[in-house]
Amino acid sequence: MKRILITGANGLLGQKLAELLLTQADVEVLATSRGENKLAAVFPDLPFASMDVTDKAQVEEVVSQFKPTHIIHTAAMTNVDQCETDHEGALKLNRDAVQYLVEACEKYNVHLIHVSTDFIFDGEAGPYTEEAEANPVNFYGETKRLAEEIVKKAKCKWAILRTVLVYGVAHDYGRTNIVLWVRDSLRAGKTINVVDDQFRTPTLAEDLAQGCWLAAKHDAEGIYNISGKEMLTPYDMALQVADYFSLDKSLINKADGSTFTQPAKRPPRTGFDITKAEKTLGYKPHAFSEGIRVVAEQAGN
Repeated sequence: MKRILITGANGLLGQKLAELLLTQADVEVLATSRGENKLAAVFPDLPFASMDVTDKAQVEEVVSQFKPTHIIHTAAMTNVDQCETDHEGALKLNRDAVQYLVEACEKYNVHLIHVSTDFIFDGEAGPYTEEAEANPVNFYGETKRLAEEIVKKAKCKWAILRTVLVYGVAHDYGRTNIVLWVRDSLRAGKTINVVDDQFRTPTLAEDLAQGCWLAAKHDAEGIYNISGKEMLTPYDMALQVADYFSLDKSLINKADGSTFTQPAKRPPRTGFDITKAEKTLGYKPHAFSEGIRVVAEQAGN
């Protein structure tokens, strides 16, 4: 029997993970998030506890009561530009919270599965393997690098799962994703500028949830890359979205990253080699074209 506590259950990955774990035999799940349970209407049977990961006492209390075998830590400040303008908030959520979780996991002998990012790299040499050296170019990446260093020193069992450009549809979730943004813009006849000088291996949220579950199921330890397989630019992705929905591709303009005024610098070429996860965990991601279909169906086409 595995008892899995999810942090950040209201987020995109957290929601997909909760949905997946509810269907697994011999798994007890506890969804946690700051504030109310946004999933109550969708999954009324989902056990939920309010837990702010930046509150050390709350983390200790919830972990001591639920006594999980595994914690899958998905909560983070992932808005890259927000991290650049709010260093204090980013450090609190992306670094300090990880320290509190590690301490609770050490105390109660819990296996910590920590979700990290391609943005710990400078993007000069993607796709990256698990052994690549971190060298972040923005503050978000730096906070996630610091978090990884905390996890690597932990005296409990741990795994770090790094991912790239996660997209998907979630319940009551304020942010859009590249698939729906392109679809809705083109349907409205809007011209859009999409970067073609940043390369990523985009990851369907369901695939990342599957990777998290496989890591828990196999009691995986160490670092794993969990992403899609195809190296694409956002421009490539936009063209595929236009094709899927039979929309006008002439509305999509190529742009380079320098034309956008964003507080945080973006690494040019990240992406992952996922061979290790495929071989040792049995991880099998969707192709991006299949991911578009999944998102389209969930969003009512």
